[in-house]
Amino acid sequence: MNEGKTVYVAIDLKPGLSEEQLDARFLRDFKANPKKSLRSLLKFFLPQRMIDVFISMAGVVPDKQVSQINKEERHKLVTLFKRWQLEVSGALPVEQAMITRGGISLKDINPQTMESRIISGLYFAGEMLDLDADTGGFNLQAAFSTGYLAGKSASGVLK
Repeated sequence: MNEGKTVYVAIDLKPGLSEEQLDARFLRDFKANPKKSLRSLLKFFLPQRMIDVFISMAGVVPDKQVSQINKEERHKLVTLFKRWQLEVSGALPVEQAMITRGGISLKDINPQTMESRIISGLYFAGEMLDLDADTGGFNLQAAFSTGYLAGKSASGVLK
C-alpha cells in the first residue's frame, strides 16, 4: 500500500469444507427448504450483519427462493464463501485499534512459558488468550510480551 499497490485480503468463510462439500451442502439445504429465501437460509451460514453484504457481493437476488437459484448463482455463492476477497483501503491509526474478548483460559496456560497445560508443545499468545485491558497500548504490550515468551519457549531457548 505504501508503494501505491492495491492490496487484497481473501477470507475462507468455510475452511472446514471443500468447494465440492459446500456445494453439496447448499444443494441439500436448498432441497430441504425450497420455499425459503436465500437471505433466510444464509442465517445458518453467516452472522446476520454479513448476510446482505454477502448476497450483494454474490450478485444474487436476496429474497429469491432457494429452489429458484440456478447452478451459476450457487457457484457464485460457493466461490464467495471460499474466497471472499476484499480490498484493503488503508490502516487506521493505532489509537483506534480494537481487541477481542475471550479465548484460552489463563488457568490452562503455564505463565512461565505460555505453554498449554492441556496439550504439551502447544503455545498461546496475544488475543488467543482470555486477556484484555483498557485501550492505550496495554493489549498490544500483552500480545508482544506473550508472543515473545511463547516463541522463545517453543524454540527451546527458555527450557
